[in-house]
Amino acid sequence: MPVGALNSKQQKILRDLFEDPIRANIDWSDVESLLKTLGKVTEGSGSRVRTFVNGKVATFHRPHPEKETDKGTVKSVRRFLREVGVER
Repeated sequence: MPVGALNSKQQKILRDLFEDPIRANIDWSDVESLLKTLGKVTEGSGSRVRTFVNGKVATFHRPHPEKETDKGTVKSVRRFLREVGVER
């Protein structure tokens, strides 16, 4: 899916994910919504979430009890997005 097909909120989340310095206060629900728009998201065991985009798969952990991502998760999501050809 071309980045231009994202709605304005998803485009903002994408910009936030690629912002430097890395942010640690991005709501996971917003990240998951972006990933669902770009591909497919399925539930794994526990807090795992599997994401399928452009034939590639990545597994992330939902943050808990917090609702925001940490810097490590943002780096992982950013790396995955670059691998599948999505950048801001």
